Amino acid sequence: MRGFLPSEFAARTAKAQAKMAEADLAALLLTTEPEVRYFTGYLTRFWESPTRPWFLIVPAAGKPIAVIPTIGAALMGQAWIDDIRTWRAPDLDDDGVFLLIDTLNEVAKGGRVAIPHGHETHVRMPHASLTRIGEAVGLVSDEGIMRSLRMVKTDAEIAKVAEACAIAGRAFARVPEIADAGTSLEHIFRQFQMLCLEEGADWVPYLAGGAGQGGYGDVISPATDAPLAKGDVLMLDTGLVHDGYFCDYDRNWSVGPASTQVKDAFARLITAVDVAFDTAKPGVTAADLYHAMHAVLSNGAGDTDAGRLGHGLGMSLTEWPSLIPRDDTVLETGMILTLEPGIAVGDKILVHEENIVITENGARFLSPRSGRELPVL
Repeated sequence: MRGFLPSEFAARTAKAQAKMAEADLAALLLTTEPEVRYFTGYLTRFWESPTRPWFLIVPAAGKPIAVIPTIGAALMGQAWIDDIRTWRAPDLDDDGVFLLIDTLNEVAKGGRVAIPHGHETHVRMPHASLTRIGEAVGLVSDEGIMRSLRMVKTDAEIAKVAEACAIAGRAFARVPEIADAGTSLEHIFRQFQMLCLEEGADWVPYLAGGAGQGGYGDVISPATDAPLAKGDVLMLDTGLVHDGYFCDYDRNWSVGPASTQVKDAFARLITAVDVAFDTAKPGVTAADLYHAMHAVLSNGAGDTDAGRLGHGLGMSLTEWPSLIPRDDTVLETGMILTLEPGIAVGDKILVHEENIVITENGARFLSPRSGRELPVL
């Protein structure tokens, strides 16, 4: 099924309002695409345009209220909410700010209005608009409410991510059709995105990777026209979208037979994932997963300087928490995480990534699990 039933959004809103009551909040003000979509199902690529701001208010009781440009009214009218207030945008003098302030005053009645606050949160409006709103109604931290809600997925959300993972799995299985010695990395990138679309992706907003002799230098550089050669390791890392939800995992291939050093490094990455998978269960922390993988990657030799080794996943490509030594977020049933160990191979690196969901009894793979041996093209 595409989208969600109204009951899904009603339940999310009720959970938010229960947390708001505990924090003595009269309203939540939300401005980013995932936040607005979380409570409404409002899915559109029009967010790519930075011209217009979009606002959603979650009141202490009742359905959310949209305060949006007129161009979005028809689509928002298909959502489960009833109160949609619009202005003609862009307006160079008042781009929805006074309409928003009036609505907040009506809803909050002098109570506290909160916005998401802290790491991995953003405010999507001009700074001048934020200042005017703050002066008019006062803005406080949401005390992590949005973070806590989005970290724990419902069964319906988990199904979306699982389908995105399955689509990527089918595309990864077809990589031998498009990649071999002599093929350029930029050609592989283009063709792989086509494979993702053919297999059912709605779009492919993220594709990274690398290729090089015995490994790659990084995993975020744009693809070049350099052809693959025997002895190269190719990695593709995709964050494709299905019905508004991401997968985020990678696969590696050796171009021709791999060296013993590369094979051993890849096997250690798989071991690190397996150890973290066995560790992942309700009650352990994000830091526990980091340390489980780090112990394998360092082979007991101390710090590997590996940075974070995974993160949350869902409506955004990367979400809270981060698998780092200082993140003490306690894992709960319904959290979706990436396990993303990396290892040095000489002056190159190898990275392997899988997607899992935390269940009552441990963890379950959402990405089709990789074998222990590095596949050969």
